[in-house]
Parts: sequence; structure tokens; C-alpha cells
Amino acid sequence: MSLVRDVEALLFLSSDPLDLAVIAEACEAEPDAIAAALTELAHGYRQRDAGIVLRELAGGWVLASHPDAEAAARRLLAKPRTPPLSGAQAETLAIVAYLQPVSRPEIGRIRGVNAESATQTLLERGLIEEAGRSQFGASLYRTTELFLKLFGLGSLADLPDPSAFDPAPEVEEELRERLLAAGEARRGDRATDSTPPADALSG
Repeated sequence: MSLVRDVEALLFLSSDPLDLAVIAEACEAEPDAIAAALTELAHGYRQRDAGIVLRELAGGWVLASHPDAEAAARRLLAKPRTPPLSGAQAETLAIVAYLQPVSRPEIGRIRGVNAESATQTLLERGLIEEAGRSQFGASLYRTTELFLKLFGLGSLADLPDPSAFDPAPEVEEELRERLLAAGEARRGDRATDSTPPADALSG
């Protein structure tokens, strides 16, 4: 039974038809055993009236949707697909994920460029949401449940450990400079906010 499981997993992972020799090599099994596993797999799908069928195509084997499910499949695939995140959007999302709640000015300081467009796109796609305002009145942002779902995370605690990131030296230097500049700007804002008005000093 484990061989049938392994064969099914290989067919699921491959977008191209796999012939007996390729499957046998991956499973470290004889071609006759693979042929028997394919027969058992196909029989199991038919017996369960599954939505998946095993097809022989272009000299190999491939998993395909059941012909009776074609109408439903067409309706699903006809829907517009969500476009992938751009580099700027992915960078902005990472900053929000690790530093949330974080304001748009802070995001811009870390990225070194204006973050308005990327932030607005992430808001529209439901990956981030507003989470109150900073002491300076700027909107704060945090990630949403949709973000966790799309990235396969149970919670924010499942985010990859940043210390495991191993960038190239030039990338590391650029990131360090951005973070230092953002930190200096944040300290400057706090100092300005805590400085009393001139009339208070003179009084």
C-alpha cells in the first residue's frame, strides 16, 4: 500500500506525464511493481467515484480531473486569478508582518521609497488592515487573517525567524543602512514630540 501512496504522490507533484521507468527509479522499485501500483490506484479512484482519474498520456501517466467535473472546473478556472505581489508589495508586506503595528511613514523610511502605492494595494487585497493611529496621527497597519491563510501560517508566531535570513553582503549592508536610518528618524520624531513649546520654557 505504501508503494501506491508513493506513486500517487509523485503523480500529484509532477505537471508532466511520468513513465514507468521514472516512477520506478524514484520509488526504488521494479517496473512491474509500479505497473501493479498504477492499476490499484486507478481502481481505487473508480471504486470511490473520485474527482481524480489516472490517465495514460504521451507515453506516461498523469492525474487528471474527472470528465464529469469539467463544467465545475471551467467555472473555477474562468475566474480572474489574483496577480502575484510585486517586489515593492512583498517588501512592504514583510515589514508590516514583522513590525506590526507599523505606520506608512515608518514603512517608507525602512524601504527608502514612498510606500503609499504598495500599502494601498495590500489594503485593497485584504492582506493588511488599519490598526489605530500612532502618537503622531499616522494610520497603523497590521496583517489580516487572509494573510495567515494565504501564507499557510497558524499565527504570527509561525513567521520565519529573521535570524535565519542569510543575504548577500551587499544586500545586508543596504538593509542595515535602511534600518539605521529608520531608527534615527523614529528617535528624532520622539525627541521633537517630547520637546515642550518655547512659551513653556520661558515661563
